[in-house]
Amino acid sequence: MKAIAKSVYWVGAVHWDRRLFDSLIPLPDGTTYNAYLIQGSEKTALLDAVDPEFAQTLLASLDGVERIDYVVSQHAEQDHSGSIPQVLARYPEAKVMATAKAKPMLMDLLHIPEDKFVVVADGESLSLGDKTLRFIHTPWAHWPETMSTYLVEDKILFSCDFLGSHIASSDLFVTDQCRVHESAKRYFAEIMMPFRSILAKNLDKLAACDIGMIAPSHGQIYDNPGWIVEAYREWVSAPPRNLVALPYVSMHGSTGRMVDHLTAALSAKGVQVELFNLAVTDIGKLAMALVDAGTILVGTPTVLAGPHPLAAYAAFLANALRPKAQYLSIIGSYGWGGKTVETLASMIPNLKVEVLDPVLCKGLPKQDTLEALDRLADTIATKHRESGFRN
Repeated sequence: MKAIAKSVYWVGAVHWDRRLFDSLIPLPDGTTYNAYLIQGSEKTALLDAVDPEFAQTLLASLDGVERIDYVVSQHAEQDHSGSIPQVLARYPEAKVMATAKAKPMLMDLLHIPEDKFVVVADGESLSLGDKTLRFIHTPWAHWPETMSTYLVEDKILFSCDFLGSHIASSDLFVTDQCRVHESAKRYFAEIMMPFRSILAKNLDKLAACDIGMIAPSHGQIYDNPGWIVEAYREWVSAPPRNLVALPYVSMHGSTGRMVDHLTAALSAKGVQVELFNLAVTDIGKLAMALVDAGTILVGTPTVLAGPHPLAAYAAFLANALRPKAQYLSIIGSYGWGGKTVETLASMIPNLKVEVLDPVLCKGLPKQDTLEALDRLADTIATKHRESGFRN
């Protein structure tokens, strides 16, 4: 148990060696499961719990806490809520405070009895005596039932997944802003980006609070929170940058030569390019580039008449994450034919992009292909300039 303010304690767990989340998301720096204990003069509340793997760590932190009156479940996903049943077994008098949408989820996922719940409305307050909790619904950050909790007297926003980061650290508060900024951007890209328009509304809602500290459910606590809020506003609402995100895969070098030529041509025209060899890349890095990219370019050979499976996965990822990019194109090599462009185009219905003429060649690229790549680079540079994309 570590104090973060008077009678407010961190009682979470650090998962140093976790490297994959949801069997999908890379965690190069591990993560934390942050839970918070708030002891008012009359009542005590536990905000969130921890992943079930660390239930005993949480219970050990609560040794000596005689009574918990409320367990505030801000998010039903198991890394936040999974150990609530063990908490309720120790503190049977506790009630679970959750949104109306969270209640059935928690009942389904954890088999918590219905009579244990108290449903809280958006903006509703709960008095703990000398401390007051105000519940702020923040849907789609990143599930439909999520909420944040504002501790009025201490000006602490417990933001749940919103504004968080995956970092395992012995430091409770942010000590390296650059490192946390990168981790938070990765977190946003992988988890929050599909819900940008709703997140903008949630940010406006939180702006009504006088926030002196932000305590997320993953990562370190922001005791100087202004910069992370502004970073989120940038990621959510700012226009794309003068950047091409270029995920590619090359089987025998032909597509690789095309990628190299196009990258050089774009760079010569002042367009920044970030390359991602899908055979070896950290997919989280690609997601981060998609936060800013004005154009997405997919480089792929043709395999069995369609795109390489790794290129198809990149298209699927981009479609799921719904980045701000305004332009998209495809380059690659084929052996005898296929429907690579048609297949990839059918995989991105969520992207509101202008599709620029693809460049495909048979076998190794020849001079006419290289010239077509130069024209594509010129088109992209012109589009970025006319769109006013920032460097």
